[in-house]
Amino acid sequence: MESIAVVGVLVVGVIAALGSVVMYNGLVRRKLRTDEAWAQVAVALERRHDLVPNLVHAVGGYMGFERAVLTEVTEARAAAVTAGARGPAVGEAEGLLTGALRSLFMVVEAYPELRANENVRSLQERLATTEDMIASARDVYNAAVRDYDTAIARFPASLMAGSMGFRARAFFDAEPAAAQTPTVDLR
Repeated sequence: MESIAVVGVLVVGVIAALGSVVMYNGLVRRKLRTDEAWAQVAVALERRHDLVPNLVHAVGGYMGFERAVLTEVTEARAAAVTAGARGPAVGEAEGLLTGALRSLFMVVEAYPELRANENVRSLQERLATTEDMIASARDVYNAAVRDYDTAIARFPASLMAGSMGFRARAFFDAEPAAAQTPTVDLR
């Protein structure tokens, strides 16, 4: 009778150990998926950061008396580049950059020779495409964060997730001013 109890305890122990391994591996997979999704966001943001100086340079010669707008865009880009790797500061800085770019595009509309400039048009098109890439990558990242955060919060994973280094991730939220892609009018 004792041997049956021992075997039962061993079976329960093996099942618990296997369950823990499966749970741990699932959390690792979700964490890596979240990291991969963030890397895609970072690539799109870096592409945008690289395009902004080219755009500022292209329009700078035409907009000599609009220096405040160009300075705002340049400062917002610098803040976005230095905002850090992840978190609310990145979303805030990127929101400010989007707002500054929107202001720049509104000013560009007042200059017919700028709207007709092929280099400016090309940069605006590339920036609009990049904004779409950022929005798409942000959606993928936020879905991965949702799945990961849900997995570490569910029972029984919640009992061991914290002690194993699994921490909830923040969503990448666009600021309300940055909720729309800047309008590009290439007439």
